[in-house]
Amino acid sequence: MTTSTARVLALLEILQGGGLRTVPDLAARLGVDERTVRRYVGHLLELGVPVDSVRGRHGGYRLAPGYRMPPLMLTDEEALAVVLGLLAGRRAGLGTASAAASESATAKLLRVLPAALRRRLDALLDTADFTARPRAAVAPETDVLLELAEAALHRRPVTIGYTDRKGRDSDRTVLPYGLVAHAGRWYLTGADPADGEVRTFRLDRITALSVRPGSFTVPAEFDPAATVLDGLARTPWTHDVSLRIRGGVRHVRRHLPAEIATVTTPDEGTDWVHVRIRAERLDWIPAVLAALDRPFVIERPAALRDLVRALARRLDEHAAHGDDLP
Repeated sequence: MTTSTARVLALLEILQGGGLRTVPDLAARLGVDERTVRRYVGHLLELGVPVDSVRGRHGGYRLAPGYRMPPLMLTDEEALAVVLGLLAGRRAGLGTASAAASESATAKLLRVLPAALRRRLDALLDTADFTARPRAAVAPETDVLLELAEAALHRRPVTIGYTDRKGRDSDRTVLPYGLVAHAGRWYLTGADPADGEVRTFRLDRITALSVRPGSFTVPAEFDPAATVLDGLARTPWTHDVSLRIRGGVRHVRRHLPAEIATVTTPDEGTDWVHVRIRAERLDWIPAVLAALDRPFVIERPAALRDLVRALARRLDEHAAHGDDLP
């Protein structure tokens, strides 16, 4: 959905609130000029939405009396799929930079569903709970995500402003091969036309975007998802943590999910697993190891052993203070 289409729908949403809306008020709420508001009203009229124009000093626009959006005709399974899809996307951190976008989309969907189906979905949303915590991720701007998708589809080069993980800004020209959602973030993978090297970029770090003239061909058998995962695996981190933990993979995974650590079983017939973590900081790992409540061996780095011992001393001190309480 383009930005202009989204604003036309936003205009319809405002007008459905009832009453007469002045052009300056609509322009301010939509973030456009008054001429653009009039153009958006024209789009609604072309779609068959009866918008009345009231002339005069206090004039403006309003929906014709009695007009209501027709019910959205979805089967129960279709409506459930849409609502759960919106909910899953929000919890996975794959929404847009507008935090309210998913909530407002869900509300609009429920508003136009038949009453009986709406009540059933409301009941689900009110009573459902989730074992996985929502992902806290910085989402990309909607326009960036959608423009890159179009550029990748039509094989158009792009120029991006980019801030890397060390805070350095640069301008890059990229041949966008594909977009990949992974661990609550969106990634762009594509080639640098100067040297042909394939690179990966986080969309939330893109500060500017423009589509360039020209076209390109994606190499045969190119796999965007595999390329992104390989690039992330090669990213240099401050700490390379190696552990052995006595406990099943399922138990370890509850505390160290796939986006945080790799978990392997070196030998069959043993209940020890090997865990590898690439991290910028070590201070959060001792608490996770304590929560695992399983024997473990720290293979590297030595600094992690010191942090674990420090946590053990603090816990022992806190437990000892309990003996002094009345």
